[in-house]
Amino acid sequence: MLKILKGAVFALLIWTSFSCVSNEKIIYLQNLEGKQSIAEGELITYEIPEYKLQYNDIIDINIQTVDDLLKNGFNTNNVPFNNQMGNIAGQGGGDIYYMTGYSVDKNGNIRIPIVGEVSVKDKTLEEARAEIEKRIKDFVVTEVYVKVKLGGIRYSALGEFRRPGKFVILQDRMTILEAVANAGDLTNLAKRDEILLIRQYPEGTKLHKINLNDRQLVASPFYFIQPNDQLYAEPMKVRELGAGENAAQSLSLFISAITAAALILNLVIVANRN
Repeated sequence: MLKILKGAVFALLIWTSFSCVSNEKIIYLQNLEGKQSIAEGELITYEIPEYKLQYNDIIDINIQTVDDLLKNGFNTNNVPFNNQMGNIAGQGGGDIYYMTGYSVDKNGNIRIPIVGEVSVKDKTLEEARAEIEKRIKDFVVTEVYVKVKLGGIRYSALGEFRRPGKFVILQDRMTILEAVANAGDLTNLAKRDEILLIRQYPEGTKLHKINLNDRQLVASPFYFIQPNDQLYAEPMKVRELGAGENAAQSLSLFISAITAAALILNLVIVANRN
């Protein structure tokens, strides 16, 4: 029996050494060894690539003439927005302009009443606005004001997130850390140094590996997510061992297993004696 207990203690030490997750694998934005460090308070310039419209995007277009502005004011909007619409978009991952906006077809065009088809593929929102305004001026004699925007930032979070799913955030910019936080943060078993970012481009799809442990992420073009991004967090190898998320959970699981094994062994010994 003593030999069995010694063997159990030895197995416990080996198992916990492999099942525990170190802080270095969990802490975000570290100054990693071999990388240029970024000190607290240091100004970091952002590299924000402009999003270009592509197939299946839905955009909201607000068109007003001078008379409209004088009559209705400057804050009018074609789409009435309320909290209920915002909640539906956030929970279901849908675009709030799906029913009222303009979809980019497979040829990269949108179809506007009276104006007809307007090509917006590979254009930024500002370039699309300028093109739409130019086309509209062929049909009106007064000055026009055109506003073009996306229905928020739509993205997906899969894998080792505490609240995976599809999300729509009603703002123009969003960092990858905000996206992670919105999905409930990562579990302790997620590979933070190998987050897979699946990004859509007008010409196709690209896969990027992101290291959330590295502070240099803030200066990279992937610090801000774009519409239609997908984030996948792969689990660490300790998941295969059936371990807990921390040392306390792992120890509790192991003690439960040892207790069950000792109980079975004791029953076997008693049965043999009888």
